[in-house]
Amino acid sequence: MTDWLVIYEKPQSMSSDNWHKPAMSTPTPDSLPLLLSGVSAMALLKGVSRSFYLSIRVLPSALRAPIAVAYLLARATDTLADTPTLPVAERAEMLDTLAEAIQKGPDAGIDKESGDWRAISARFAALDHDPAEQALLNALPHCMATLRSMYTADQQDIRRVLHHITQGQAPDLARFAGTGVVRALANAEEVDAYTYSVAGCVGEFWTTLCFRHVPDFAQLPLAQMTALGRRFGMGLQRLNIIRDLQADLAAGRCYLPKDALAACGLAPQELSAPPPSFAPFYQAWLDETQALLNDGMTYAMAIQSRRTRAASALPALVGTRTLALLRAAGPVAQMPPVKMARAEMRALLLRLACTLAGRRALERHYRQLSAFTYPSAAMGQSPQ
Repeated sequence: MTDWLVIYEKPQSMSSDNWHKPAMSTPTPDSLPLLLSGVSAMALLKGVSRSFYLSIRVLPSALRAPIAVAYLLARATDTLADTPTLPVAERAEMLDTLAEAIQKGPDAGIDKESGDWRAISARFAALDHDPAEQALLNALPHCMATLRSMYTADQQDIRRVLHHITQGQAPDLARFAGTGVVRALANAEEVDAYTYSVAGCVGEFWTTLCFRHVPDFAQLPLAQMTALGRRFGMGLQRLNIIRDLQADLAAGRCYLPKDALAACGLAPQELSAPPPSFAPFYQAWLDETQALLNDGMTYAMAIQSRRTRAASALPALVGTRTLALLRAAGPVAQMPPVKMARAEMRALLLRLACTLAGRRALERHYRQLSAFTYPSAAMGQSPQ
């Protein structure tokens, strides 16, 4: 069986400890080796996240493997944490087992009750009814093998970002243990800690990899780009929080700060049918999120490589469009969540290709997407 994403080939003369440089040649995304049952890495990505799949396709080849592996591992841990058919305590124990295996290697993370992480991934795959998630969990051993095949610096960065992510998932499981009562984050500090652990750290990871693998990556220095990348990621997660509010409430979760809601005379459970007093909070949340996405565009505009600039700008462009739709919809219960229409997404990708992600064109697209709205598109329909 062919290992998937074999991007790096370690020279025979180099040890694992001093292997710090990528191989000279890397495959294109569609030529990545196959996973279990002939499922390719790109097919996995397309199945679990269409937007991420679109972004990674335009990345320089040296970035695709570490970013894809980190994403797939993070998505696997998230799937384990969110499986509702198992008790919270069991999910938490299994998440800890997988997190240990990621950090220490495939022979770590042995659990006397549940077996090793390989058995855990197979068990969760059987419980998950989503075919894409099943394929991901079945492919987890190959993800781990690929992680071990990468050169040292990338392995360390992947493990570091997965540590942040899993350290954020564990308290999330405990906080929202099924009690039949909607629970919220306590305050803005908890919101910041949550959005950093699931997305802000990813912005830092992305930036570190880009400075390592992309020559002359950005016009701004590493420290400034890292800070912008962190804020960019946190902004995207804040957007997810408000867009997915109703689905989270139905699951007993509220990622909005309880103290700020209380200052508006609101309790989390009231938001399933938001009263008028929610409107000022809602608009302030959108404004703060817009400021973070603006930082994301500053980040993208500083990137020298057009391909990497396009991949970095795309989430900001889609995000600001989604914010515009949320403003147009107002603080009302949205099920299904507001999202950008597929036809509009295709048009955006075509414009990016035609303009080669030029800076002036990106600025124009961002202003346009931030400003105008198609109410019919809010439910995923094509604008007229």
